[in-house]
Amino acid sequence: MHPRTFLPLAVALLGLLMPGCRRDSSREIVAYIAQDQVFAEPLLAEFTRQTGLRVRTVFDSEAVKTVGLANRLLAERSHPRADVFWGNEELRTRQLAAQGVWRETNGWAAFGHRSRRLVINTNFVHWDRSREGEPPSGPPTGARPDRVPAPRQLADLTNAVWRGRVALAYPLFGTTATHFLALRQHWGEARWEAWCRALAANRPLLVDGNSVVAKLVARGEAWVGLTDSDDIVAVQREGAPVVALPLTEEALLIPNTVAVVRGAPHPEAAERLFGWLQRPEVVAKLVAAGALEGAGTSVPGLKTLEPDWARLVADIGPGTTRLKEIFVR
Repeated sequence: MHPRTFLPLAVALLGLLMPGCRRDSSREIVAYIAQDQVFAEPLLAEFTRQTGLRVRTVFDSEAVKTVGLANRLLAERSHPRADVFWGNEELRTRQLAAQGVWRETNGWAAFGHRSRRLVINTNFVHWDRSREGEPPSGPPTGARPDRVPAPRQLADLTNAVWRGRVALAYPLFGTTATHFLALRQHWGEARWEAWCRALAANRPLLVDGNSVVAKLVARGEAWVGLTDSDDIVAVQREGAPVVALPLTEEALLIPNTVAVVRGAPHPEAAERLFGWLQRPEVVAKLVAAGALEGAGTSVPGLKTLEPDWARLVADIGPGTTRLKEIFVR
């Protein structure tokens, strides 16, 4: 063997044999994460400090959200690479459970909740809070004198006053897709399709992700948006003139989920992260950060959509096909 070849090979072999020079894979967890990176990373760093277990992460994209990770988990089902999935909505977690992606016993759990909300820019839209039991307030600084009344139900978004003024994420992905599919079940096919077609005809701003929806409303480029509560909180914290409208029976509560992959490469470490994310003190930190609205998966006394999840999972294909036909970009 030539000396120039021998030396680097010897160094490499020595590195493999020396204790401490190799990464201990038993101290690692691979996590696919749909929760927003800004919220997830500080908590995972805390998990590592507490347990010594390093978490290698794969995050989704804002445009396709959980659908991209779900497709990846399905593709890897016969040779799992991930140990844990941390989701930020329920439908895809249930879909993967139905296809045997999670371990057989205690495969997944839900914790905390966000919600799907209508959000308005108060410079352009007026909300009469007195109808909700609050004292009426004067117009905010910078508000137009001809502000229009806020919509009170999703059907109102098809009215002419909102033409070109409604923002929503492209409804084939993420929580927007889940919400639309849940409404399809709640209203029935005919009413739902008529609403979808009327909404599409009203020229909504279809964007890549719920955070973009909240930002468009914050800037006044849209007057009303259909988005997630955490994205509304984010722009409110920046001082945007936006208000989330009260939850109605057409709203959807969205828990976080955590699941352990069937055949996970690091099952013991995966179980530790699975349990850790559900701890009350961890969920409380997500609530404090604005990632979640509450620690429970429901709100006592509040009526919102309650899908038949098994039927909803079975209907994902036909519902998604209709949405793709109606909301053309």
